Amino acid sequence: MLPKISYLICATPRCGGYLLFESLENTGLAGIPGEYFWDDKKWGEKWGATDYTDFLNKVVEKGTTPNGVFGTKLMWGYFDRFISKVRQTPQFMNSEMTSNEVLNTLYPNLHFIWIMRRDKVRQAISLWKGLQTVVWWKRIGDPEPKLDKEPEYNYEAIDYLAQEIMFHEAAWQEYFSQYSITPFTVIYEDLVLKYEETAFNVMDWLGIDYPDNLKFGERRLLKQADEISEIWVERYIKEKQEQENNRENHSPFPNASWNYGTSHGNN
Repeated sequence: MLPKISYLICATPRCGGYLLFESLENTGLAGIPGEYFWDDKKWGEKWGATDYTDFLNKVVEKGTTPNGVFGTKLMWGYFDRFISKVRQTPQFMNSEMTSNEVLNTLYPNLHFIWIMRRDKVRQAISLWKGLQTVVWWKRIGDPEPKLDKEPEYNYEAIDYLAQEIMFHEAAWQEYFSQYSITPFTVIYEDLVLKYEETAFNVMDWLGIDYPDNLKFGERRLLKQADEISEIWVERYIKEKQEQENNRENHSPFPNASWNYGTSHGNN
């Protein structure tokens, strides 16, 4: 059965998507969003999907709550790959639909939720640590992960990832503009402080009915940023400033205009 209301969480890595997943799932009414398209082969095998069409159907089945609300996540980094795979299915193989028409055909009454993080330095550091440890979340009751080695600081890697994150955000913005989409915007740093309020705001925007006394499920995701993260933030900012100070300025604006702002977050 097709959902009555659908939404895509449009994201970049380590922007707070898992926290948004949890807040919406904990309502019991706003779908069960997950990230299935980054490693679709793994999920397809886990669910016993016979082909990509079956996999797409199972994503909708797994991500829909009994009231007919479906949610899932897409990151720009694999957006084109996902659309390409969908176009190879029988339903879309000979279609000249735009990518946005494909999405709206897959997911009825589709809405777009755009989650971003203000602090790109901490976001990039969180991503660089995650790429090394492969620890993407930590929940209450989870055992401590066993690491082969501790993550190592790398200025070039963090700087590259920060720029990639900004590029992917700009790509989402261009996509929304191209198709005249006005997404519901969630800022990670605000979500941390207004967990339930954000979920209610999303449900109001989606038009989901809920009782006045709605009780949320347990909040289990834990903060992953630690003392090492903060040391890396300070080191990166210092090295970034040194690099900019040594760069020849071809602009009428001061080098300080390139500075990255920082604010405290959880990941």
